[in-house]
Amino acid sequence: MQPLAKAIKTLKPNAEFTYKDDDYATINWIKLDGKAPTQKEIDDVIEQIKADEAQAVIEKATAKAALLTQLGITAEQAKLLLS
Repeated sequence: MQPLAKAIKTLKPNAEFTYKDDDYATINWIKLDGKAPTQKEIDDVIEQIKADEAQAVIEKATAKAALLTQLGITAEQAKLLLS
């Protein structure tokens, strides 16, 4: 899902809309409860989604490294086991 759609669904989960080229100016609201979110509100949510996704990658890598340490094997050895 593109960042614009993710942000809108975060702010307005029941909204139905179309858009073009991930561009706020092209949003066509088909169904919207309440007011449309502003460009700033959407941009703020997009930044938060990106930060959350980056944090999830870091947490996954940290958990993976901890597990490898706990098992006493290297990443290369784990790849060999899983191939």
